[in-house]
Amino acid sequence: MTTLVKSITLEEFLQLPETKPASEYIEGKISQKPMPQGEHSRLQGKLVATINGVAEPQKIALALPELRCIFGGAAIVPDIAVFRWERIPREPSGRITNRFETYPDWAIEILSPDQSMAKVLRNLLYCSQHGTEIGWLIIPEEASILSVFPSQRVEMLTGTDKLPILNNIDLSLTVEQVFSWLTL
Repeated sequence: MTTLVKSITLEEFLQLPETKPASEYIEGKISQKPMPQGEHSRLQGKLVATINGVAEPQKIALALPELRCIFGGAAIVPDIAVFRWERIPREPSGRITNRFETYPDWAIEILSPDQSMAKVLRNLLYCSQHGTEIGWLIIPEEASILSVFPSQRVEMLTGTDKLPILNNIDLSLTVEQVFSWLTL
């Protein structure tokens, strides 16, 4: 669902009341994310736990679900935003900040049944244009994952294809492994 609002700025958007699910602002358009369903929630939870299980103890990176990232004149809420440890915004006390005014190093989106693939891919390409190293668009219906790399290079991965992971994270996953989490 996309709503065109007459000449609203990013700062005006950020002053609007929060919506559930979250709304995003990109290229002057506000759109509300769809409500997550079973497959989406399962994949999101497993990925956050798996990434944090190997990256957080070693202080390499941190995966955060549904985090608003404000950068490049946009406010995007990836299903999972992964930040390298040294790039996690912190208060002077060392405590994590509430407002992340930067791009994620790795952005992961999980396509919901009635969601526009073009819109979600556009968000990942936008992230890539602004510094995100890796983007994943997980497509449960097709058991495939589109990977977005710097320079807007996109690859379709399926089956036993090994997924790209941020450097220094000791994690190896295939597309099959990710989708096997849907079978209980």
